[in-house]
Amino acid sequence: MSNTLLEKIALGVSGLTALAIGGFIVSAPHAFYASYGIALGQDASLLSELRAPGAGLAGFGILMLLGIWRRAILPVSIAVALTVFLAFPAGRLVGLVLDGMPSGSVISALVVETAIAGLLVAAFRRRLRQPASPASAAHPMR
Repeated sequence: MSNTLLEKIALGVSGLTALAIGGFIVSAPHAFYASYGIALGQDASLLSELRAPGAGLAGFGILMLLGIWRRAILPVSIAVALTVFLAFPAGRLVGLVLDGMPSGSVISALVVETAIAGLLVAAFRRRLRQPASPASAAHPMR
């Protein structure tokens, strides 16, 4: 089954978003978090702890984008995109309940992440309902 235009758009939007945000966190964490009203100090340990998941997010963005062109990577791209863009809003909602109302910038991020999650679910709903293909059962991973 080839990618539909909506699937390509969903992977493109999610992949570019994850790559851009992750890359921004890695390259300029002070500026990135300042946009949320968060002031970071010069603590090397804190900056390392922020850059590491930023690099992971950028890597996931690349995997999402690869699914547009590489059919063999598509199942991984879909799983990664859905995981990232369902987990981020879920984590923010937990924070809202446990910690209270964050800044308007964080709420805006929640809205964008939820919109991307909705786009992904809409784009891949038919694939998510399909049973596993016989080829994957016939050739288990070693």
